[in-house]
Amino acid sequence: MTDSASLPLEFSVRNLNDSVGSLFSHVRSTMANMINQRTTCDLGITGTQGSILFMVWSEKCLLAAELAREFGIDASAVTRRIDLLEARGLLRRVRSVEDRRIVRLSLTPEGEAMAARMPAIFASVVDKLLSGFTPEETGFLKSMLRRVLANSSALAGLTHDAALYFEKKTH
Repeated sequence: MTDSASLPLEFSVRNLNDSVGSLFSHVRSTMANMINQRTTCDLGITGTQGSILFMVWSEKCLLAAELAREFGIDASAVTRRIDLLEARGLLRRVRSVEDRRIVRLSLTPEGEAMAARMPAIFASVVDKLLSGFTPEETGFLKSMLRRVLANSSALAGLTHDAALYFEKKTH
Protein backbone atom coordinates (compact mmCIF):
# COMPACT_ATOMS: atom_id res chain seq x y z
CA MET A 1 0.00 0.00 0.00
CA THR A 2 1.38 3.42 -0.97
CA ASP A 3 1.58 6.17 1.61
CA SER A 4 -0.41 9.17 0.32
CA ALA A 5 2.34 11.50 1.53
CA SER A 6 4.71 9.92 -1.02
CA LEU A 7 2.34 10.56 -3.95
CA PRO A 8 2.80 13.71 -6.04
CA LEU A 9 0.80 16.57 -4.56
CA GLU A 10 -1.67 16.56 -7.47
CA PHE A 11 -2.65 12.96 -6.73
CA SER A 12 -2.60 12.84 -2.94
CA VAL A 13 -5.80 11.66 -1.31
CA ARG A 14 -6.19 14.99 0.52
CA ASN A 15 -6.22 16.91 -2.78
CA LEU A 16 -8.08 14.40 -4.94
CA ASN A 17 -11.20 16.55 -5.33
CA ASP A 18 -9.07 19.54 -6.30
CA SER A 19 -6.93 17.75 -8.89
CA VAL A 20 -7.17 18.89 -12.50
CA GLY A 21 -8.43 15.47 -13.58
CA SER A 22 -11.11 15.42 -10.91
CA LEU A 23 -12.22 18.95 -11.78
CA PHE A 24 -12.38 18.06 -15.51
CA SER A 25 -14.48 15.02 -14.69
CA HIS A 26 -16.79 16.90 -12.35
CA VAL A 27 -17.37 19.76 -14.82
CA ARG A 28 -18.09 17.29 -17.65
CA SER A 29 -20.49 15.30 -15.48
CA THR A 30 -22.24 18.44 -14.26
CA MET A 31 -22.64 19.78 -17.79
CA ALA A 32 -23.95 16.42 -19.07
CA ASN A 33 -26.45 16.22 -16.18
CA MET A 34 -27.68 19.77 -16.81
CA ILE A 35 -28.12 19.08 -20.54
CA ASN A 36 -29.88 15.81 -19.74
CA GLN A 37 -32.31 17.56 -17.38
CA ARG A 38 -33.14 20.17 -20.01
CA THR A 39 -33.60 17.72 -22.89
CA THR A 40 -35.70 15.41 -20.74
CA CYS A 41 -38.00 18.26 -19.66
CA ASP A 42 -38.09 20.20 -22.93
CA LEU A 43 -37.88 17.44 -25.54
CA GLY A 44 -38.68 14.15 -23.81
CA ILE A 45 -35.35 12.60 -24.82
CA THR A 46 -32.01 12.09 -23.09
CA GLY A 47 -29.10 14.48 -23.48
CA THR A 48 -27.17 11.85 -25.43
CA GLN A 49 -30.09 11.34 -27.80
CA GLY A 50 -30.35 15.10 -28.27
CA SER A 51 -26.63 15.31 -28.93
CA ILE A 52 -26.85 12.54 -31.53
CA LEU A 53 -29.71 14.34 -33.29
CA PHE A 54 -27.66 17.54 -33.21
CA MET A 55 -24.57 15.83 -34.68
CA VAL A 56 -26.62 14.42 -37.57
CA TRP A 57 -28.50 17.72 -38.06
CA SER A 58 -25.24 19.69 -38.19
CA GLU A 59 -23.82 17.05 -40.57
CA LYS A 60 -20.79 16.53 -38.32
CA CYS A 61 -21.65 12.84 -38.00
CA LEU A 62 -23.70 11.13 -40.67
CA LEU A 63 -22.52 7.56 -40.03
CA ALA A 64 -22.80 5.41 -36.91
CA ALA A 65 -19.01 4.97 -36.86
CA GLU A 66 -18.54 8.75 -36.79
CA LEU A 67 -20.90 9.02 -33.81
CA ALA A 68 -19.01 6.25 -32.00
CA ARG A 69 -15.73 8.14 -32.47
CA GLU A 70 -17.25 11.48 -31.47
CA PHE A 71 -18.82 10.12 -28.28
CA GLY A 72 -16.00 7.72 -27.46
CA ILE A 73 -18.32 4.72 -27.24
CA ASP A 74 -18.39 1.41 -29.06
CA ALA A 75 -20.38 0.79 -32.23
CA SER A 76 -22.92 -1.49 -30.52
CA ALA A 77 -23.79 1.25 -28.00
CA VAL A 78 -24.31 3.72 -30.86
CA THR A 79 -26.45 1.17 -32.71
CA ARG A 80 -28.71 0.79 -29.65
CA ARG A 81 -29.11 4.57 -29.39
CA ILE A 82 -29.84 4.85 -33.13
CA ASP A 83 -32.40 2.03 -32.82
CA LEU A 84 -34.20 3.97 -30.06
CA LEU A 85 -34.21 7.21 -32.04
CA GLU A 86 -35.44 5.35 -35.13
CA ALA A 87 -38.22 3.68 -33.12
CA ARG A 88 -39.28 7.12 -31.84
CA GLY A 89 -39.52 8.36 -35.42
CA LEU A 90 -36.74 10.92 -35.00
CA LEU A 91 -34.06 9.41 -37.20
CA ARG A 92 -33.82 6.96 -40.08
CA ARG A 93 -31.13 4.93 -41.76
CA VAL A 94 -30.66 5.54 -45.48
CA ARG A 95 -28.61 3.12 -47.57
CA SER A 96 -26.27 4.85 -50.02
CA VAL A 97 -27.21 4.45 -53.67
CA GLU A 98 -23.53 4.68 -54.71
CA ASP A 99 -22.25 2.15 -52.19
CA ARG A 100 -24.84 -0.17 -50.63
CA ARG A 101 -22.46 -0.99 -47.76
CA ILE A 102 -22.78 2.58 -46.46
CA VAL A 103 -25.77 3.49 -44.30
CA ARG A 104 -26.18 7.20 -43.63
CA LEU A 105 -28.25 8.69 -40.86
CA SER A 106 -31.00 11.16 -41.66
CA LEU A 107 -33.43 13.04 -39.44
CA THR A 108 -37.18 12.98 -39.76
CA PRO A 109 -38.97 16.35 -39.62
CA GLU A 110 -39.65 15.78 -35.89
CA GLY A 111 -35.98 14.88 -35.34
CA GLU A 112 -34.91 18.03 -37.18
CA ALA A 113 -37.19 20.15 -34.99
CA MET A 114 -35.66 18.65 -31.84
CA ALA A 115 -32.10 18.96 -33.14
CA ALA A 116 -32.69 22.62 -33.99
CA ARG A 117 -33.49 23.26 -30.31
CA MET A 118 -30.23 21.73 -29.05
CA PRO A 119 -27.96 24.77 -29.64
CA ALA A 120 -30.14 26.87 -27.33
CA ILE A 121 -30.03 24.13 -24.68
CA PHE A 122 -26.24 23.82 -24.97
CA ALA A 123 -25.82 27.61 -24.81
CA SER A 124 -28.07 28.02 -21.77
CA VAL A 125 -26.16 25.34 -19.85
CA VAL A 126 -22.76 26.81 -20.74
CA ASP A 127 -24.00 30.32 -19.90
CA LYS A 128 -25.12 29.12 -16.48
CA LEU A 129 -21.81 27.33 -15.86
CA LEU A 130 -19.79 30.39 -16.94
CA SER A 131 -21.95 32.88 -15.05
CA GLY A 132 -19.75 35.60 -13.61
CA PHE A 133 -16.86 34.95 -15.99
CA THR A 134 -15.63 37.96 -17.94
CA PRO A 135 -15.29 37.59 -21.71
CA GLU A 136 -11.51 37.58 -21.20
CA GLU A 137 -11.74 34.76 -18.65
CA THR A 138 -13.96 32.76 -20.98
CA GLY A 139 -11.50 33.30 -23.84
CA PHE A 140 -8.59 32.26 -21.63
CA LEU A 141 -10.44 29.11 -20.51
CA LYS A 142 -11.17 28.19 -24.13
CA SER A 143 -7.54 28.77 -25.04
CA MET A 144 -6.33 26.53 -22.23
CA LEU A 145 -8.81 23.79 -23.16
CA ARG A 146 -7.64 23.92 -26.79
CA ARG A 147 -4.07 23.42 -25.55
CA VAL A 148 -5.20 20.40 -23.54
CA LEU A 149 -6.84 19.01 -26.68
CA ALA A 150 -3.71 19.71 -28.73
CA ASN A 151 -1.65 17.83 -26.13
CA SER A 152 -4.07 14.91 -26.18
CA SER A 153 -3.99 14.83 -29.98
CA ALA A 154 -0.21 14.59 -29.97
CA LEU A 155 -0.30 11.86 -27.33
CA ALA A 156 -3.01 9.90 -29.14
CA GLY A 157 -0.95 9.88 -32.31
CA LEU A 158 -3.41 11.93 -34.31
CA THR A 159 -2.19 13.56 -37.46
CA HIS A 160 0.22 16.44 -37.29
CA ASP A 161 -2.38 18.57 -39.10
CA ALA A 162 -4.95 18.02 -36.34
CA ALA A 163 -2.45 19.02 -33.68
CA LEU A 164 -1.57 22.15 -35.68
CA TYR A 165 -5.25 22.98 -36.01
CA PHE A 166 -5.75 22.92 -32.24
CA GLU A 167 -2.48 24.74 -31.61
CA LYS A 168 -3.38 27.45 -34.13
CA LYS A 169 -6.71 27.97 -32.33
CA THR A 170 -4.86 28.78 -29.10
CA HIS A 171 -2.86 31.67 -30.56
